[in-house]
Amino acid sequence: MSNDLVKKILITLGFIFAYRILAYVPVPGVNLDVIKEFFDSNSSNALGMFNMFSGNAAQRMSIISLGIMPYITASIVMELLAATFPTLGKMKKERDGMVKYMQIIRYATIVITIIQAIGVSAGLSSMTGRAGESAVMIDMTTFTAIAAASMLTGTMLLMWIGEQITQRGIGNGISLIIFAGIVSGIPSAIGGTINLVNTGELNFLVVVGILAVILATVGAIIYVEMGERRVPISYSRKVVMQNQHKRIMNYVPIKVNLSGVIPPIFASAILMFPSTIMQASTNPTIQKINDFLSPNGYAFNVLTFIFVIFFAYFYASIVFNAKDIADNLKKQGGFIPGVRPGESTALYLNEVASRLTFWGSIYLGLISTLPWVLVKTMGVPFFFGGTAVLIVVQVALDTMRKIEAQMYMSKYETLSAVGL
Repeated sequence: MSNDLVKKILITLGFIFAYRILAYVPVPGVNLDVIKEFFDSNSSNALGMFNMFSGNAAQRMSIISLGIMPYITASIVMELLAATFPTLGKMKKERDGMVKYMQIIRYATIVITIIQAIGVSAGLSSMTGRAGESAVMIDMTTFTAIAAASMLTGTMLLMWIGEQITQRGIGNGISLIIFAGIVSGIPSAIGGTINLVNTGELNFLVVVGILAVILATVGAIIYVEMGERRVPISYSRKVVMQNQHKRIMNYVPIKVNLSGVIPPIFASAILMFPSTIMQASTNPTIQKINDFLSPNGYAFNVLTFIFVIFFAYFYASIVFNAKDIADNLKKQGGFIPGVRPGESTALYLNEVASRLTFWGSIYLGLISTLPWVLVKTMGVPFFFGGTAVLIVVQVALDTMRKIEAQMYMSKYETLSAVGL
C-alpha cells in the first residue's frame, strides 16, 4: 500500500472522527434528558429514521442534529432546476460555471437549514418531560436564535467535511458521512435488541428472522451492484503488439443500477423534510398528516418506492451520456457490431440503459421498502429499513473500489518509474 493511499485513508478517517465528535456537541440551552425521553418514545417513526441518518445526533440535540440532509435537499432542487432550465444545465457543465453552481447550492443549504432549525426550535418549546420539565431551559427567543446559529454552523461544517473527504480522501464525502451516521447506531441497536430478548419482550426467533432479512438484503444488493451489461465494441484500426490488422473486441460496461445510492438518499431527504417542519406544529390536522407520513406507515413506503423510481431514471439520465460515448467511440475508430456509428450508436446505448434502469429502479424501490414490510410483520420495536442497508453496502463497495483503483494506480506509477 502506497504512502499516498495511506495518507488519503487517514485523512478520511480523521474527518469522520471529527464528524462523530460534533455529534456530541449539544445546542446550548436544551434539556438533554427530556429530548432523550422523547426520541426513545418515537424511535419507530419519522424521528427514528431522522435520528438514524444523523448518527443519533438528533437525540443528543447536537449542533449537527439536522445532519447533511439540508445540503442534499438543496442539491435535489438544483439538479431538478438544471434539468429544467438549459442555461443552468450549461453552467453546471462548465468549469467556472460549476463553481457558481456549487455556490448556489451552498446558499440554498443555508436557507433550508435556518428554516428547519426554526421549526425544530418551535417544536422543542412545547416539549416537556415526564415530570413536566421543559426541553428548553432559557428564553425562547434567545434559544431560537442560538439554535439557528448553532445548527447552521454544524451543517456548514458537515458540508465542508464532506467536500474535504471527496477532494483529499477516499470516496464520496457526503455518502461517507451518511454511512458513518448509520453505522454508528448499529452497536446500540444490537445492545437494545439483546436487552429485549433477555427481558422476553422480543422472541429469539424474531431476531433470527431479522438477521435473515438483513443478510438476504445485503446479498441481493451485492449481487445486483456487481451486475452490468457489457456492450461489445470492435476496433478495426486498433494496433496491438505486432498484429496491426487484428480486430480486438472490447466492451462498454453499463451497470444495472446506474444511479447508485442517490435515489434512496434523495427520496429519504424529500420525505423527511416535511416531517421535520410539521413536527413543530400542534395543529391536529398537521399532526394527522405527519402521522400519515410516518416511516412505519404504508403511505411513506409507497411514496418512497415512487420517488426512488423517479430519481433512478432522473439521475441515470444525468450520469449516463450515450451521445458522448458514441462520439468518443467514433473518434477512436470503434463501433458496436451491427450498429452504425454516431447517432444510431447513441440511440442503441440509450435503449440498453433504459431497459437496465427499469429493472434497476424496481430493485432500488423493493430494497428500500420490502425489508420494512417483512420486519413490520415481526413486530420490531425500532426503525429498520432497506434504505439504510442499501446505503451502507453501496458506500462500502464504492469505497473499496476506489481504494483498489488507487492501489493499481500506485503500482503503475512504480513500474513506470523503474522503466518497465
